[in-house]
Amino acid sequence: MAGRAARQARGTINGESGEYADVALSGCGDSGTGKDKNGSEARAAGDKASDSKSTYRLGEASPPQESTMQKYKGSTFTVTPTKVETGTKADLDKSGLQLDESDSSKVPVYVSATLTHTSGKAMTVGDMDDDLILKTDKGERTQAVIVLMGQAKWPNCPAPDTEKQLSAGQSEKICKVFLISEGQKAAAVELSQGFTADPLEWPVKN
Repeated sequence: MAGRAARQARGTINGESGEYADVALSGCGDSGTGKDKNGSEARAAGDKASDSKSTYRLGEASPPQESTMQKYKGSTFTVTPTKVETGTKADLDKSGLQLDESDSSKVPVYVSATLTHTSGKAMTVGDMDDDLILKTDKGERTQAVIVLMGQAKWPNCPAPDTEKQLSAGQSEKICKVFLISEGQKAAAVELSQGFTADPLEWPVKN
């Protein structure tokens, strides 16, 4: 079955407000996981992200991120983007992903990362990886493609096991797919810190 997908926050963040426009490729809805209304799963421990380092090299771990979900209260983890590769239009055409007409000119970008649980209750991979954002050289920001039904296949980028649980000290390597406008380039991987602080950033060297 071809993958039916939804992708949140596609396109440009609205200037000063920083709010995202939720965009469905083939319909989407609230998953009911208890995430806060801004879609931010985590922020830097101690809410001091704005006072500390915010730019990192690919392969460098983020500061511990504290979950904002009640069921994981007090749990922390790190996110380490490691590699960014741009795919081709052919990759998208062969993926099996059902797209809106407006997305037909997109190309996929594959972002590899390592998630490491550092303390607290065990957390699922899916509750640690969804604050990743890709920024283009034109300033557009997009969140990863979410497949709601069926599946989509990408070269060298298997879908992560979002239900896998990690306990303190355990890590998981993942790959996420982002769609950007053809002709644009991946400029940075970002990790959202909510609407009260700037995101953490890992610049991409093209």
